[in-house]
Amino acid sequence: MALTTFALPTNEAAARPRAQAAALNSEAAVAGRVADLERRFGDPWDAANPLGHAAILAADERGLPQAQAEQLLDGFGLNAEFVPAALGGRLVRADTLARVLRAVFRRDQALGTGYGAFSVLAGASVWVAGSSAQQRWAADVLLGGGRLAVSYRELAHGNAFLRDEFTLSAGAGGGLVLDGTKRVIINADRARGLVIVCRSSRDSGSQSHSTLLLDRQALPAGRVRDLQRYPMVGMRGCRMTGLQFTHCPVPEHSMLGQEGGGVDLALRSFAFTRSILPSMVLGGGDTALRTALRFADVHGVGGRPVQRNPQARRTLSGAFSDLLICDSLALASTRAAGLHLGITGVYAAATKYLLPILLHDAVHELSVLLGSAIYVRDGEFGIFQKHVRDLPVTSLGHAGAAAALSTITPELSALARRSWLTDTPSHARLFKVRDDLPVLDFARLSTAAAGDPLCAELVAAAEDIETGPDSPCTAQLRPITRHLVGELRRLREACAALAPLSRHSLANPHTYALADRYTLILAAAACLGVWRHQQHSQDTFLAGSGWLVTALLRICTRLGLGTPATAPGPEAEVFAELSRRFTQAASFDLYDTPLAAR
Repeated sequence: MALTTFALPTNEAAARPRAQAAALNSEAAVAGRVADLERRFGDPWDAANPLGHAAILAADERGLPQAQAEQLLDGFGLNAEFVPAALGGRLVRADTLARVLRAVFRRDQALGTGYGAFSVLAGASVWVAGSSAQQRWAADVLLGGGRLAVSYRELAHGNAFLRDEFTLSAGAGGGLVLDGTKRVIINADRARGLVIVCRSSRDSGSQSHSTLLLDRQALPAGRVRDLQRYPMVGMRGCRMTGLQFTHCPVPEHSMLGQEGGGVDLALRSFAFTRSILPSMVLGGGDTALRTALRFADVHGVGGRPVQRNPQARRTLSGAFSDLLICDSLALASTRAAGLHLGITGVYAAATKYLLPILLHDAVHELSVLLGSAIYVRDGEFGIFQKHVRDLPVTSLGHAGAAAALSTITPELSALARRSWLTDTPSHARLFKVRDDLPVLDFARLSTAAAGDPLCAELVAAAEDIETGPDSPCTAQLRPITRHLVGELRRLREACAALAPLSRHSLANPHTYALADRYTLILAAAACLGVWRHQQHSQDTFLAGSGWLVTALLRICTRLGLGTPATAPGPEAEVFAELSRRFTQAASFDLYDTPLAAR
């Protein structure tokens, strides 16, 4: 058996030479692809639209993928977004990949996850460590309309559905054989390529697992069996099945990277995927907020129009601010991958940890505005409950909260001692919403943190605000940024005192609490960075201080920091921008993207 090259259907992207990657990298090209997807999907609120909310809810009730939506994505060539440009695809940057996929997640998170997100996860391991032949084969599968599936070994089984895994051993007649069961693998039953992380040694430690790339069609049928779908409350249209291998022979050259390198490979690929997936999922948060605002606009809140209900306006403005906080951190994290910063893995883990928490809380607050309508599963506002059900599921799996915090905690002591409050800001490109970046080089993804440019940006922004000319803006921001820098100073003292222990020893409630506070500091720094580096842009909203003050006050509340009683929350300005985007059908993220919606 061998991983052979198949005569798969070709995609016009397959002939694109590497030299054209720069064209794919441009803002015009990315915005054009997003606009094309929006046009193809059409108005989601139109009941007659076969790809609208009504059709999505009907497919969800049946527990099936929406076939017509998948055909639309086939026609768009979405799989090309997952393949590096050097291999004929359209993948050049992490942040732009997330932007394109938001258009899908805005419609249906199960569609985004089932059609694309896990092909992204599986492909990352191939692009990081695969041989030229393995990368060419995986690229051809995707460009030909096929799928990849991935089965990670859950680190410490922290978020595993079941404590099961695969094992790789030597066969009696030579060669390698694969055994074991994994109950939940998205698209396992319809994926051509399988990326399998398996135990390859009985020894403990980080070199006990290896990663394989397998061609499902080349495996002996009697040695691999599909398991029945795993029942889920959310993501019902996503095919969550599993696999069972029984002494299944696998080719030795199917190894991705080195034997025993599975954990290291997973961590390197996580530096790419952990920030992208939450960034994609922001599309679902956008729809939840839009639905709540639409409901409040039609029905009012508490017997009053939403414009005359201060509590409703505060709730809606707060959810909008949370989406901007999430996108600011996601922006810095995904662009860090393109700049090949050593701390990319830490930022990605922070994004994977914090964004699901902020989105969950925002949607919970919004549900109050709908009252009993949150239980309605059809009709104009039924899409809200679907996103409520789907959002928590997207935070599970290979990179849930415990696994993400376990990536952050080992770095805290060194960062505190050699970086925080001493680094100078040197990466303004982290915060440039629409600026180009170098083409992503997967071989340079790193998990070794050196400096911390986000914390450096926090200190620099606070100094600029402190020494800048007096204005209503600086009067609002000065006490807030003083509190945040003070929190970073206290965090530095606590983390510098941590002994350089093993990853296992650092997995305890105390260090997890420190890591939690660190992720909030990073979010505040990202917001300040976005605001500071938009001052000369045409985006007057992001360059203004209204959204920033509201966002930082919400972060300070989560940190338990006392803010001055005189610090106002400029919610009127934030609500006015929210209302404008709602009326003009524009996205509720940093990009203010035109949408195909009434």
